[in-house]
Amino acid sequence: MESKLQLHGFNNLTKSLSFNIYDICFAQTEEQRKAYIDYIDEMYNAERLTQILSDVVKIIGANILNIARQDYDPHGASVTMLIAEHELTEEQANNEESPGPLPDTIVAHLDKSHVTVHTYPESHPHEGISTFRADIDVSTCGLISPLKVLNYLIHSFDSDVVTVDYRVRGFTRDVDGTKHYIDHDINSIQNYLTEDTQNAYKMIDVNVYQENLFHTKMMLKDFNLDNYVFGMSASDLDPVQARSIEERLRREMLEIFYSRNVT
Repeated sequence: MESKLQLHGFNNLTKSLSFNIYDICFAQTEEQRKAYIDYIDEMYNAERLTQILSDVVKIIGANILNIARQDYDPHGASVTMLIAEHELTEEQANNEESPGPLPDTIVAHLDKSHVTVHTYPESHPHEGISTFRADIDVSTCGLISPLKVLNYLIHSFDSDVVTVDYRVRGFTRDVDGTKHYIDHDINSIQNYLTEDTQNAYKMIDVNVYQENLFHTKMMLKDFNLDNYVFGMSASDLDPVQARSIEERLRREMLEIFYSRNVT
């Protein structure tokens, strides 16, 4: 905003960030597919996810009120946190359109919020493709934008494809009674990502500015087959098999990125 708002009472705007990451791999045999699911369940169990969300809470400077977490059978996990803190003053708020930090310092405070994460590991014998998805939601109320945690979250997971949705809801009133439906300038979610992240991903935006709706899709540019075959090395594959597996993996990434099947 060109000038700081002088508000009447509490800032009632709700800012919601929905963050979906996909990790994709090739697991050829049934044994390898089971091992991949077991690896994901261990790597992103409820305890590890709780630590990631605790770091998110530190970044936005909140206090954890309650934690509910669960590992599921046969696989998957969920964590939900209710958090609260005092409202920021305008001087304390940092809503500049710039990347947020990694969780080494507390940078802001908010009034009421929640953060959640749910994981969805899956594998299918057809084509040998396995995909892990994590859905994370950060909802804040007040001056702080949850976009400041985006940089940290992308670095917390092996992210091949990422979709991000950001929405500002409700309104707050200034001292003259005028309603304001957003309290910070934003042109693109991409501006909240570090330069190295922007360079690493192909990205497209679908924004509805008049509705304060922002959407960004990201797909990793570099492709090294060794990073995608589970339980084997790319050097163990003959060239024809390696090309076939790479084509299947790339198609999986494209289908998730564009949200439609490729024939």
